[in-house]
Amino acid sequence: MTSASGISSGPMSAAAPRTAGGTAAAPPDPRRWWALAVIGLAQLMVVLDATIVNIALPSAQRDLGMSDGNRQWVITAYSLAFGGLLLLGGRIADLIGRRRAFVIGLTGFAAASALGGAASGPGMLFAARALQGVFAALLAPCALSLLATTFDTPRERGKAFGVFAAIASGGGALGLIAGGLLTEYLNWRWSLYVNVAIAVIAILGAFAVLRDTRPAGAGLDVPGAVLGCGGLVSIVYGFSEAAPRGWSDGLVIGLLVGGAALLAAFAWWQTRAGDPMLPAHIIGDRTRAGCLITMALATIGLFALFLFMTYYFQLILGYSPVRTGLAFLPMTLAIITGATQVSARFLDRLAPRSLIVPGLLLATVALVLLTRLSVDSSYATHVLPAMLILGFGMGLVFMPVMSTATQGVARRDSGVTSATVNTAQQVGGAIGTALLNTIASTAATAYVASHLSGAAESAHRVPASAAHRLIEAQGLVHGFGIALWWAAGIMLAGAAVAAVMVTAPAPHREARRAPVTAPVTD
Repeated sequence: MTSASGISSGPMSAAAPRTAGGTAAAPPDPRRWWALAVIGLAQLMVVLDATIVNIALPSAQRDLGMSDGNRQWVITAYSLAFGGLLLLGGRIADLIGRRRAFVIGLTGFAAASALGGAASGPGMLFAARALQGVFAALLAPCALSLLATTFDTPRERGKAFGVFAAIASGGGALGLIAGGLLTEYLNWRWSLYVNVAIAVIAILGAFAVLRDTRPAGAGLDVPGAVLGCGGLVSIVYGFSEAAPRGWSDGLVIGLLVGGAALLAAFAWWQTRAGDPMLPAHIIGDRTRAGCLITMALATIGLFALFLFMTYYFQLILGYSPVRTGLAFLPMTLAIITGATQVSARFLDRLAPRSLIVPGLLLATVALVLLTRLSVDSSYATHVLPAMLILGFGMGLVFMPVMSTATQGVARRDSGVTSATVNTAQQVGGAIGTALLNTIASTAATAYVASHLSGAAESAHRVPASAAHRLIEAQGLVHGFGIALWWAAGIMLAGAAVAAVMVTAPAPHREARRAPVTAPVTD
């Protein structure tokens, strides 16, 4: 049965659902909460790796003799493979079975992490990071799709997605803490080796508590895979190169235009392919499309906060890596609170946008508050309140977005649907990092240039070098403020999109309207 929003209802009633023939559907898996622990652990590993290496990068650069020009590939190699291959990874999971793909992803990620930890030179580390991204592109959609197919009833689905969303949105801050601790008290290699231990535990748990799913039986859309992955790789690479090269650079323009052309060709091919990699009905649904756009826009703002506040804590406030990570901890706790204590409790009673829109508005207010930072702002009075507000708002957003976007699809499409959600998040992060970093850098450069003459006039009162350092710090904070205004505007646009497009009703209303449903099929 299909709702007004176009999302088909699954077996949602609290009582045991029945099939169209009147027979009782399979009861819930008694091991489903243990399955959530295993899925959450794997997701935590993927999310941690997006930030844990950032803190360790300066140490790795010194140890391996990386140049300043090449060090970005420690980050770029991972993001290119991860963001570019997500759709392919999601479809492979649908074709071979999600538990099997989940274990393959964990095993490969652990092996790549061990290779990176043992790296003897920059090239070996870059290759290991690319391999991590390849297996993360298989693992991340599996985790979300396993969660979506394990929990069917609205109340349990809300709780499970609340935990998952808290991990997905708060894990980045935990990665900063873990990276700082491991780098400071062991060495940078342990920021990679730690994944091996996590993966081994998750693999054992997967065999013990996860149920495998029957492969979808369809073939792999090879032309679609080439066009879609090629377009995503080109787009992600183009945005990652925009910051160091500038938006007018020929390579950047070529990558972005070429990526857009490949994605347009991919969209055209998906309407003609016999077994499309991304079936049109997945993104053709209004509510699901709204969730994907909202996810991308919200991620732009969140990545901007992580980027600028990391620099603010270390370069302006003089925090150590460990203290920088700990400074993000209250925001992580606020995310967990919003996701598990509010979203998870009320999603089965409220329409998704009743949580998403207020969450994005709170995040907008928090970003506006952070635009008022100065070089001598206090963490307790100026930074902490805004980070708590933003964390709580993000906790309200990500859980209903993930749950609603993956709800109501056939099991055979669950992997690629989950991959589409992850792709929106990754592309949003790439766009946010490149676009807002460019805005911040441009504003900072203009500020410093316009204030240097004033510093020269005051040199008789303040040593010139000290005056210049102060102006540079003020320029950096000024640039952050301008970029955060843009981030606030983007977050507000996300609220508008959610209000207009995410029209799905409360899940319990769907359950009452469809008391007898057919089970979601493979």
